[in-house]
Amino acid sequence: MGATVAALDVGFRYAPVALLRADHSGRIGSVNQALVELISGSSMAHAAEAGLIGRRWPHLVLAGDRAEGWQAHRDALDGTAPTERRLLRLQCGDDVRTVVASVRADGEPDGAEPGGDGVVVAFFDLAHGGEELGVLAELGVERSHTAVWALDIATGEFSQPLGSTGFGRFFGPGVRTWQDLLERVHPEDVEQLVAAAGAARRHGDFDHRFRVRDHRGDERWIQARGRTLGQPGRTRIVGVLDDVTEHAQLVRRLARRQRREADHSRQVTELAGALVSATTVAEISELVVARIASLFDGDGGVFGLLEDGRLRVTGYHGVDQSVLAALQGIEVAESRGPVSTALRRRAARFYESRAELLDAFPNLHEVFTRGKVQSCAIVPLSGSDRLPTGLWIFGWTRPHHCSHDERMLMYTLADLAGQALERVKLQQAQLDLSAALQRRMLPPDVPEVRGLDVAVRYLPSQAGFDICGDWYDVFTLPDGRIGLVVGDVQGHGVEAAAAMGQIRVAFRAYAAGHDDPGAVLAATNRLLSEAGEIVFATCGYLVLDPVTGIAHAAWAGQPPIVFADSQGMAVWGPETGPPVGVDPRAVYPVSQAWLEPGTVMLMCSDGLVENARLAMDDGLSMAGSVLAEWSGATADVIADALVGTAPAGRHDDIALLVARL
Repeated sequence: MGATVAALDVGFRYAPVALLRADHSGRIGSVNQALVELISGSSMAHAAEAGLIGRRWPHLVLAGDRAEGWQAHRDALDGTAPTERRLLRLQCGDDVRTVVASVRADGEPDGAEPGGDGVVVAFFDLAHGGEELGVLAELGVERSHTAVWALDIATGEFSQPLGSTGFGRFFGPGVRTWQDLLERVHPEDVEQLVAAAGAARRHGDFDHRFRVRDHRGDERWIQARGRTLGQPGRTRIVGVLDDVTEHAQLVRRLARRQRREADHSRQVTELAGALVSATTVAEISELVVARIASLFDGDGGVFGLLEDGRLRVTGYHGVDQSVLAALQGIEVAESRGPVSTALRRRAARFYESRAELLDAFPNLHEVFTRGKVQSCAIVPLSGSDRLPTGLWIFGWTRPHHCSHDERMLMYTLADLAGQALERVKLQQAQLDLSAALQRRMLPPDVPEVRGLDVAVRYLPSQAGFDICGDWYDVFTLPDGRIGLVVGDVQGHGVEAAAAMGQIRVAFRAYAAGHDDPGAVLAATNRLLSEAGEIVFATCGYLVLDPVTGIAHAAWAGQPPIVFADSQGMAVWGPETGPPVGVDPRAVYPVSQAWLEPGTVMLMCSDGLVENARLAMDDGLSMAGSVLAEWSGATADVIADALVGTAPAGRHDDIALLVARL
C-alpha cells in the first residue's frame, strides 16, 4: 500500500500537466513541478513553490476570474459536477496566461489521494500547442463559413489568433481595424453594432448579427460571437464569425411567403364577403373581372351571363375588343367551341399555352397571334339547381399553369359567385314585384293644375325587398285649392302597405269635407286610433292656393318642407303634432306660408334626407341645394335631380313631391 502511495506521489509531482491539491477551504497543500514552472518560469524556483503552499488556489487567478474559480471549487466538492472546467486567467509572474482549469474532488483518478476531502486542480496552458490549434482551426474552417478573430480594444486592430481562418473573405481585403469594419457594415446596422461592442466590454459576452458588403459588393449577414479577455494594459474581444446569409435569406423568404399567404387569405375572405353581400349583377361582375382575376395574377378577365341560351358579356377588364366581339352572343347549344363546351358540361377548362389556345379557338387565330394572351381559364357558374348561369374567363400574358390549389380556390369562388348571382336575380325579381305592388297602391296620375307644376317619385329601398308604407298624393279640393300629401307608415310588409292604402283613401274622403288641414289630420288620426290596430304614420298635409300662393299646412311628425329659388333655399317646419294613430285626442295646429311665383317646394319622407350617418338637417340642406341649383327647371327635371343625388342614399324607401309655383 505504501509503495502505491509513493508511486502516486511521484506521478503527481512529475506530471506534465500543472497540478495542485487543496483542502475543502481551497488552501493549497501541494503543487507539482509543472505548476511551479508555469507560475515562475523556472523548475528550480523552490521559493516559488513555498510561496504557493497555504494560499487559496482561486487567488492564483486574476481578481475578475476568482468568482469562477470558487464556483468550480464548490461544484466539485458537493458533486454538482464531477469535473468542473473553467476558462481562467492565471497570473504567471509579470505575464497573464489564459488556461483551462479542471477541478475534481480529491479521491478521483489522475493521482489524487483516495479518501481526501479537498480538490485536485489541473491547469492546461492554451499557449502550449498554439501552433497545432492554429492548424486544426484552419483546417476546420477552410471549407466552412466560419472565421476566428480578435479585436484589441486599445488599438482597434483586428488579428487572427489561430492563424488565417478566412477573416478577409467576410469583409474583403483591407479590413484591419474596427473603423475599417464599420465602413463595410450596412449603415442601418452600425449604431447597434457599436452598442453591442460597448456592452461586451462591460459585461464580457458579445453576440450580434449585422449586414456587410463583401469583397464582391454583395450583401452578407454575419453572426459575430465573442468574449472579452482582460489583461493588464490589454483588453481584447476574441470570438468567431459565421456567415448566416443563407439562413437570413431563408428566414426572409419564409416571412415574405407568410405575408403573401396572409394577404392572399385576407383577399379571399374579403372577396367571399363581398360576393355574399353583393346586391347587383354589376357588383358581381366588377368583383370577378378585377379583384378575383388579380387574386390569381391574371392580366385580364371577362364575366358573362347565360340568358336565353346565349352568352351576354356584362363585364371585362384588360381584354381585346375583338375577343369580346367573338364571345358576345355565343349560342351555347349550337356552338362547339371551348366556352359553350365548358357551359354545357359545367366543367372548367384550362389552357396553359398559346398553342393550346390557338388549337381551341381557331376562329380567334388572328386575335391570339396579334394579342398578348398566352393562357387562360374558363370557369362556369351555376346556381343551386346546378344549371349554368354564366362564366368567367381569366387571361395571362404568359404561359400559366393553374396549380391544384388555384383550381380548388377558383371552384370555391365560382360557387360563391354563382350563388350570389342567383340570389341577386331572385332579389331583383322580388324588388320588381314589391315596387310594382307599391306603385299600384299609389295614385296612377297627378292631376294637371293651372299655375302649378307638380312631379312625384317613389323609390323602393335597395337594402330590402319588402313592400313599404311611404306614399304621396295630389288632389284638387272642391274650392279649387290643391291638396298635397306625403306620409310614411311605420314598418314594412303587407300590413304597412295596407295601412298606407287605408290612410290615403281616408285622407281624400276627409279632405273633401274639411277646409281645415288640421281637421283632416285629426279625423284620420281618430280613424287609425279607433281601428284597434297598432299602426301609426308620420304625415304632412299642405293645402295650396295656386292663384294667391297661400299655403296652409298641418303636420304629424313628417320632415320639414324645403323652399328654394334662384337666390337660395330655406327650410320651413310647420308646427307639428304626433304621428297619426298614436293619440286619438291629438290636435294638429295649422301653419301658414306664402309662396312667391317661381318658388320650388319639396315634401318628402325621411328616407330622402336622413340615415344612420346623415343628420336630417344636413340632408335637408343638401336637398335644398339641389332645388336651388335646378330652380329654373321643370318639376320633373328637379325630381330626377333629387333622385340622382339621394342625399341619404337608398337604404330606405323614398316618397317625394316637388311643386313649382
